[in-house]
Amino acid sequence: MDFPLFTRLAAEFFGTAIMLMLGNGSVADVELKGTKGYHSGWITISIGYGFAVLVPALMFGSVSGGQFNPAMTLGLAINGAFPWNEAFLYILAQFLGAIAGQLVVVACFYPHYDITEDPESILGTFSTISATNSRFNGFVNEFFGTFTLVFGALAITHTSFFEHGNQGAGYIGIGLLVMVLVTSFGGPTGPALNPARDLGPRIVHALLPLKHKGSSQWDYAWVPVLAPICAAVSGVLIYNIIFGL
Repeated sequence: MDFPLFTRLAAEFFGTAIMLMLGNGSVADVELKGTKGYHSGWITISIGYGFAVLVPALMFGSVSGGQFNPAMTLGLAINGAFPWNEAFLYILAQFLGAIAGQLVVVACFYPHYDITEDPESILGTFSTISATNSRFNGFVNEFFGTFTLVFGALAITHTSFFEHGNQGAGYIGIGLLVMVLVTSFGGPTGPALNPARDLGPRIVHALLPLKHKGSSQWDYAWVPVLAPICAAVSGVLIYNIIFGL
């Protein structure tokens, strides 16, 4: 079924917002003082972000394609697999959704932001941070993580079972892929794997008057934007050359 553009944009907005709510909500539960999940560990975040991608995909994948990621949208558009006149509107909807989702996280955890004194713990509930303060390592990590995500998502969504009505199983596969990527590639940066997931919340962090928020680390902010875009363009190109879209 083909949906009107407005409906597809709404799906991208709400899908990205829910992804941020569930994903960064799990980060906030681990990093902010006084929560029930405080210091519960990285596996909580891995599971949280895996389901944060899986649930919106199940909800809206059949409506908009479930991109929820400007890197994926640009990768498809640059490789001729998605119309440019819709790509920019998709990206706008994704960024607005990311900002809206992050605002919900802040509203729900606001008392815990007040009692958390570590600026990096606070920033980590918004955006990604290089564990070694290395933009080069951050770029490498984000590139290969996003490349694996995009290449893997294309492979999953072009299998025969996905194309013959079993899309739900495909979306579960993508959610599990995100979960294992956060588990395996998460240590160095977070990771973002998605420009909207990082830049939208970083803007929110910069604007909100949080008590102990510290720096928004804008000197690093280009890494989780540019690296995923480069990786997505490369991932779509290589998949298309080898397997075809």
